[in-house]
Amino acid sequence: MEQGDEGIPEGLNLKWVRDRSQRFGQRPHFDPAELDLECEKLIADFLKSRHGSVAFPIDTDDLVALLEARTADLDVYADLQEEGANVEGMTLFFSDDLPTVRISRELSEDGHRSNRFRTTLTHELGHVHFHACLFGLPQTGDLFPAQATSTPPRPVCHRDTILDARPQDWMEWQAGYACGAILMPITAVARLTRSKPAASPPVKNSPAATNLIMEVARAFGVSREAAELRLVKLNHLAVTPEAGIVEPLL
Repeated sequence: MEQGDEGIPEGLNLKWVRDRSQRFGQRPHFDPAELDLECEKLIADFLKSRHGSVAFPIDTDDLVALLEARTADLDVYADLQEEGANVEGMTLFFSDDLPTVRISRELSEDGHRSNRFRTTLTHELGHVHFHACLFGLPQTGDLFPAQATSTPPRPVCHRDTILDARPQDWMEWQAGYACGAILMPITAVARLTRSKPAASPPVKNSPAATNLIMEVARAFGVSREAAELRLVKLNHLAVTPEAGIVEPLL
């Protein structure tokens, strides 16, 4: 989906709420269903324009090209050691230009970490697509607290929050959800799970759950951890036989 002059994706019904983290005065609110639809459209439109069709797993070069098209500069060989331990990606936003993204060279240069590289690319794409609006809008007191106007926050993404952060860290949670929703779009995952009819979703750690996780991981080119998390978020895996999944509204 294209973005408007203020960095807001066209057609997205953006809702602003108070930012309890106090990084901003207000922040964009998205619920999971909204993120799913937007991410699926984002990747499908790009792949159709580039190849004429949508196929999975998404090629890593396509993920790089999509992120590159939405940034002023993409460096996938960055040295991020000075940013702190386990920092694998970061996005810098500007009010007068497209964002800049840096991804650790340890991911792009190590073929054994290709899944981590792909999830980091899509995590940063989540920041670029959903959070540029925070910096493209006029920096009013309603958006930026007084103490943050000179140095607005920048997403620095650690290894353990690329896929799933605490809901209270809304920027990382939204980007993590987008990561899974881009690599494993909701319609494609539903199509795969429908091919394996069952009376109820398999329970985590059961043989049926393990088989489903492995199949999703292979089909979409992701790690087992990413596949399991996505299946849980979409209610295709149950945490316990009795418990349902309740997603926070972010």
